[in-house]
Amino acid sequence: QVQLVESGGGLVQPGGSLRLSCTVSGLDAENYVGGWFRQAPGKEREGVSAIDFIDDSTYYTNSVKGRFTISRDKAKNTMYLQMNNLKPEDTAVYYCATARGLYVSTMIPGAYDYWGQGTQVTVSS
Repeated sequence: QVQLVESGGGLVQPGGSLRLSCTVSGLDAENYVGGWFRQAPGKEREGVSAIDFIDDSTYYTNSVKGRFTISRDKAKNTMYLQMNNLKPEDTAVYYCATARGLYVSTMIPGAYDYWGQGTQVTVSS
């Protein structure tokens, strides 16, 4: 059974930083992509960043390039999203997810198979 457990959300002031973690268990193969999505109130879920579990190639949506960094610790089965210079428009529930055999740029929520429970990120002064 595949499980994704997230942690690391919270309240931060504009310009601050947070690191989200997502521990993944139960995957039966290596050819997965791990992604981070977010959903703000009244908006659709959008892809933020993704990492390929084989070659560690990455993808970022334009609005977070240069501020967010996705990474993975293979030994801990954990992927991270380091978020710097946070802005109020980054406020959302953040979800991690995995998909098998996708390109990292295919950040379509319906293409991802397994999801974490979500963690709230609020950027406010």
